[in-house]
Amino acid sequence: MQSSAVILEGPKALSLGTIDLTAPGAGDLVVDVRHSGISTGTEKLFWSGQMPPFPGMGYPLVPGYEAAGEVVEAAPGTAFKPGDLVFVPGANCYGDVKGLFGGASNRLVTASDRVVKIDAALKAEGALLALAATARHAMAGLDKALPELIVGHGVFGRLLARLTIAAGGKPPTVWEIDTDRQAGATGYNVVHPDEDERRDYTCIYDASGQSDLLNTLISRLTKGGEIVLAGFYPEPLSFGFPPAFMREARLRIAAEWTRDDLVATRDLIDHGALSLDGLITHTRPATDAANAYQTAFEDPACLKMILNWEATA
Repeated sequence: MQSSAVILEGPKALSLGTIDLTAPGAGDLVVDVRHSGISTGTEKLFWSGQMPPFPGMGYPLVPGYEAAGEVVEAAPGTAFKPGDLVFVPGANCYGDVKGLFGGASNRLVTASDRVVKIDAALKAEGALLALAATARHAMAGLDKALPELIVGHGVFGRLLARLTIAAGGKPPTVWEIDTDRQAGATGYNVVHPDEDERRDYTCIYDASGQSDLLNTLISRLTKGGEIVLAGFYPEPLSFGFPPAFMREARLRIAAEWTRDDLVATRDLIDHGALSLDGLITHTRPATDAANAYQTAFEDPACLKMILNWEATA
């Protein structure tokens, strides 16, 4: 069994190629992908060659951990059947080609316990489930505070803001320096950092991934306040100790989602508590993958790029 897949041979060396798939085994599904998302966080670092050492990394690889498609084969006992629409957080089914993260493929083989069913009405937005679940993971739990300030109004920052409101929290303030990205807020305010004079935030979530912001964010905390590092940071992080000491500042790192986050976020979407509307700005056929990746990473007007695989089936 073969598949068309995006293959990253090295930094900025990306193309669509044909690749052999590992045969499905017990508990596996075969999924025909309809849409996959391009991450401007971790995937950009692999594409640019800036990713620091990371478990499982190396070239060649099939990128992508945001895929939505249709089950075409299901092993007995998996609770799935052909025709089910599912979200797949990537796969590792490409033989010698690394599956990190392995979702940018028109067909893939994956363990059924990694997959969640989704509503067919989501269409391309179904590929956003991982990003929404990552935002949910950062916020959910008894020991976690909702953000009062979110840094960055990209897709991830927007999801954090929407989830805060869905959880009954006070609408957060969002910082964004790009004038075009300041638009699109629903129920919360987006401002340039220079326009915000507040310096008593209890909880700040950084969704920018910028390694040099810690000192600025610490200066905006109240005593005992927390900064949540919700981006991915390719460079070492550092901060001046005295201001952090005076505020008794706390730092927390938000990791990726769990399956429980995927299910909980899917349920929020299904019940109308969380909307994914307006987050996808660009869609390209998978046959134009090389240009699509470059646009996703280099065009500031591109909030979220989706590859459409339907023509490659």
